[in-house]
Amino acid sequence: MPELPEVETVRRMLEPVMAGARFEAVIARRADLRGPLPEQFAARLIGTRVMAVTRRAKYLVTPLSSGETLVMHLGMSGWFRVDDERSVEARGDGAPSPAMLLVANPHDHVLFRMSSGAVVTFNDPRRFGSMELVPAGEIANHPALGKLGPEPLSPEFDAFALARACKGKKVSLKVALLDQRVVAGLGNIYAAEALHRAHLSPRRAASTIATPTGQPRDSAHRLAAAIKRVLTAAIDRVAADNAAGGEYRASRFRVYDREGAKCQTTGCGGTIRRFDQAGRSTFYCPRCQK
Repeated sequence: MPELPEVETVRRMLEPVMAGARFEAVIARRADLRGPLPEQFAARLIGTRVMAVTRRAKYLVTPLSSGETLVMHLGMSGWFRVDDERSVEARGDGAPSPAMLLVANPHDHVLFRMSSGAVVTFNDPRRFGSMELVPAGEIANHPALGKLGPEPLSPEFDAFALARACKGKKVSLKVALLDQRVVAGLGNIYAAEALHRAHLSPRRAASTIATPTGQPRDSAHRLAAAIKRVLTAAIDRVAADNAAGGEYRASRFRVYDREGAKCQTTGCGGTIRRFDQAGRSTFYCPRCQK
């Protein structure tokens, strides 16, 4: 499933061609993704201008000139592709409409032709993605967006915010990090990577990084810094891999999916182990993560 770095990379790809541009044509090749598309989806978009392309956790949030907000989620296999309108027309099937010619990929489910000259295509083989149109002023009441914690790369997220959120929590530290109310958008891969960089065991109680009054211990400072460092590096790596036409999943992690490999911490000499935690695979080094 795409995590925050992948979604941020998509946001940066869409922003130059969508922000400030109008929807000139919209084609939904099916009526649903994970759930039904909004009623009159195309009609509500055509002619409206995208005011901005933002991200909240793993959601793409695009406020529109109509007052509505287009909220999109990649699901497990979703991705966007940006083409020049002329290249889409050249690959077309001979249909008479020059504005939007459908391409052959059966997993291309939604296509936007923008006034910028770009055709933005949402491809989702497993159809777990989603697109919603949220009325003006209702974002704060959105069932997912309205309950999110601070963005991990924002100034609002630091050791103090992390300690306050973990104060008194009896769940494990790894499970707490996956709670979107603690930190927005952090997923299984990067929670494991950040814990390894901070030398903290995923098994330890979340409350141990905070004092009884909710002040951060040294472990909270290390972990907050590691989360920011891991996500920033991952965003750069995803962008570089995409530019090179490579497959991001081939990139090496320090612990994730490396069961049985040697720990990369200098001087550690430990071996990466895997165990199930709250229904997810957790990878860690039992020697240097305490």
